[in-house]
Amino acid sequence: MPEAIRKINVIGHLHPDTDSICAAISYAYLKNQIDEPIYEARRAGALNRETAFVLKHFGFEEPPLITSVTPQIKDIVVQKQPGIDAEMSLFAAWNMMQDTKVDTLCVTDEDKHLTGLIAVKDIANANMDIFDAAMLSEAQTSYRNIIETLNGTLLLGDPNGRMTQGHVRVGTTPEMMEDTIKAGDIVLVTNRYETQQFAVECDAGCLVICCSANVSKRVISSAEHHGCTIITTPYDTFAAARLIGMSMPVRAKMLRKGILQFSVNTTVDDARKVMAKSRHRFFPVIDEDGSYYGLVSSPNLINIKRKHVILVDHSERSQAVDGLDQAEIMEILDHHRIGTIETNAPVYYRAEPVGCTCTIIYSAYTEAGVEIPPKIAGLMLSAILSDTLMFRSPTCTARDRHAAEELAKICGEDIEAYADSMFEAGSDLTGRTAEEVFHQDFKVFSRGNAKFGVGQGSYMTKNSRVAAENLVRPFLAEAAKAEELPMIFYMFTDVKSQSSDLMIYGNGAEDVVAQAFDVTPKDGMALLKGVVSRKKQVIPPIMATLQKIDEDD
Repeated sequence: MPEAIRKINVIGHLHPDTDSICAAISYAYLKNQIDEPIYEARRAGALNRETAFVLKHFGFEEPPLITSVTPQIKDIVVQKQPGIDAEMSLFAAWNMMQDTKVDTLCVTDEDKHLTGLIAVKDIANANMDIFDAAMLSEAQTSYRNIIETLNGTLLLGDPNGRMTQGHVRVGTTPEMMEDTIKAGDIVLVTNRYETQQFAVECDAGCLVICCSANVSKRVISSAEHHGCTIITTPYDTFAAARLIGMSMPVRAKMLRKGILQFSVNTTVDDARKVMAKSRHRFFPVIDEDGSYYGLVSSPNLINIKRKHVILVDHSERSQAVDGLDQAEIMEILDHHRIGTIETNAPVYYRAEPVGCTCTIIYSAYTEAGVEIPPKIAGLMLSAILSDTLMFRSPTCTARDRHAAEELAKICGEDIEAYADSMFEAGSDLTGRTAEEVFHQDFKVFSRGNAKFGVGQGSYMTKNSRVAAENLVRPFLAEAAKAEELPMIFYMFTDVKSQSSDLMIYGNGAEDVVAQAFDVTPKDGMALLKGVVSRKKQVIPPIMATLQKIDEDD
């Protein structure tokens, strides 16, 4: 398995039915037994009641929802630049930028939450502000920052103390300092005793002794008496004066509001749009817990790690999650027609004319010599019974029946009794909305320029079927608009009588049905006797009729 692949999502179609969900879970389990355990079942929509019953019956949680496989920030190489403390000096921040080749650092609190942003330009602006002699006191700068910035040594005082008042001054002679040195000032001096002593007597807050000059015991004693901190630095007065402003904490100059940032779940496309409109080079990334994660820049968006997917129970682009064209399809397992999905590279494609995807997966277990756990067997049995309407559908094959019988032995279920319970759960309309009923099993198809949708619900009793019809009928116009479909057909299938009432919506839709099935629709409905399979008995005639109409035009 290539190293770049972190996990592979096994996904069915939109508006998933029982086969779609059970196939995803069962196939992910099989792949994890014969390969690296990186396969994860996903669902592309809400579960219908039948599927929910199946999962609960066999003790499964519903698979996590996935609505898009579009590349996200989490799918690119994010620079794991650590967050910095707000008390870090501008000088230390600048040095870190030089070492890491980034021009932006993120400031975080103890919980790793983003509190600010400091960029090279912010440090440059601070360095150019040479007329603000009070900036260190205004920023409550710690003596520790001053010591580190000046590569200094503390001779006297508390390194955790702060400059809380005063200005930064350069000591010259007592005569020239008399009217300039105030209480709390930081005074940069050299080795002249009288200058050092005068600054202390003026209640300077801190003496910075440049050029590592000697300090007499008398000055140290006097400084201790006046509460004056003494720091020595190897730099001369010019260099020290230039550098000391950079001891200010980054919190004094960092950006706090309006920070452009991305979540790990932000799509790469959205990130590109934001970056294109911004003059910034680096952007902070926040993880799913709201904590700072790292930095990202435009070059990072070039090398995208595509999401990897396996499609089960369909090969139709219209039935897939968003962003499939930007993902890498690894495999397709299906029992429908060859659909409209295109791939960039060869893939493993297994499509067989059977009634259910799980029948194919049962064969895959057998071929691989992998034992089927009872719970997994129950899922696959449920899918086969659902898709074949307990072997009543014309799509059902001898392989489907054989697989179901073998799976029933493994999971210990009586096929007929279990199927009745499953179908009954699926047809229960208590508390359901028209939208829920409509979308429980709805798929979009296309042929040339023609595009249409076909939904299906299976019902054990006439009352439940009629109730479903009354819910769905007024919803069709809204559904057609939402799905941008000119025609919609919905099958209300009576399992016991093996027939379907086809509800029809859209301009010319009744004519299509009349030609396709040789029936006369009435009030937007057509009775299709012996028709229970959407895949085999409904889609092909509609496709053929639409093609004929197109050719005639």
